[in-house]
Amino acid sequence: MNQQRSFFFNVDWVTVLIFLALCAIGVLNIHSAVYDPKHQNMFDLDTNYGKQFIYVLSAIIIGSVILLLENRFISALTPAIYGVTILMLLLVLVVGHNVKGNQAWISLGGGFKLQPSEFAKFATCLMLARYLSGTNVKVTELKSFAIAAAIIGFPMLLILRQPDVGSTLVFLSLIFVLYREGLSPNFLIIGALFILLFVTAILYNPLYVIAVLVAITLFVIYLFKRNKKLIVVLLAGLAMSIVFIFSVQFIYHHVLQPHQKIRIDIILGLNKDVRDKGYNLNQSKIAIGSGKMWGKGYLHGTQTKYSFVPEQSTDFIFCTVGEEWGFAGSVVVLGLYLFLLLRLIMIAERQRSPFSRIYGYGVASVIFFHVMINIGMTIGLVPVIGIPLPFISYGGSSLWSFTILLFILLKLDSNRMGVVYA
Repeated sequence: MNQQRSFFFNVDWVTVLIFLALCAIGVLNIHSAVYDPKHQNMFDLDTNYGKQFIYVLSAIIIGSVILLLENRFISALTPAIYGVTILMLLLVLVVGHNVKGNQAWISLGGGFKLQPSEFAKFATCLMLARYLSGTNVKVTELKSFAIAAAIIGFPMLLILRQPDVGSTLVFLSLIFVLYREGLSPNFLIIGALFILLFVTAILYNPLYVIAVLVAITLFVIYLFKRNKKLIVVLLAGLAMSIVFIFSVQFIYHHVLQPHQKIRIDIILGLNKDVRDKGYNLNQSKIAIGSGKMWGKGYLHGTQTKYSFVPEQSTDFIFCTVGEEWGFAGSVVVLGLYLFLLLRLIMIAERQRSPFSRIYGYGVASVIFFHVMINIGMTIGLVPVIGIPLPFISYGGSSLWSFTILLFILLKLDSNRMGVVYA
């Protein structure tokens, strides 16, 4: 009896309540986004909102089962979970169901499909935590860093083969986990600089960009001509930048799919055709902006009601929030996510086990990336890459994956005062 009481009080129920609130918001907005007057019942299983309600109930059951597991089983089963996920990613490339050019789903029959790339996120977070929490593993050492990068990179390569660029990019968020475990902040700075270089290499003639980089490098070398180490670093950086610029040009013109190039062009202002290629983003902005302060009211959004915004129950679900709940409702949703992320960081930091701490930062990183990119693409800040809004977007695989991701951390946290394990 005392153990049951201890378990009840040790679970972070504040985070559970945030999870339930976001799930409820998701069901309501999916109901509004794909509302069918012929199926007014929110629990009608012939509709997406009825199916989402079942997904939420099953997610609650999944979360409850995870909370009943023993912590040591989670760590012990991690390699098996990662291995099975890799096998699923390989399997989907062979027998996967193709939807809109992405072979990312395994059909389960009855209209239900499973997306292995979603489950690869929590499996990779677990495996990364398992490895980095091992003895004599230091992310600052080349060998340890290379193995950690391989753990992250292997599922990325398989998902990119589907091809699903959006889900692939999510794994890059795990760089924050490596940073928390001692990776130099210079890697983050270099990453930001390469993103800037990527944009300028597309916007401007690459020869002009290279000329500017050479001029800046020579000027800095002149100022610090006595610092030989700095000069070597600058010249190496210049060489890498030149190679990167030409690589960007090759990838942009010969690797990216036409629709991916179009999305980048729209964000960078190179394509402003709001009736054709920029239609989706333009309608998204109209929907969110039309909500003004308090919104048009539940089931009263005209952009939503008449299906002006494509994929509105999945990738563009935030449009429904903006139109029907307005700026005030959007702030509430963003506030819930901010509270959740701060809570996750707090939970991660209070862990006594390195495994739990590292995994906690993995959870926070993945959810942060999803929220930032999904909402950013609906308001035109980032290219549309097609990733769901956690706990709100329609889809069983997405909801179950985020639920498992979150509740494994809650289970690890509930036993933080017990035995410390690797």
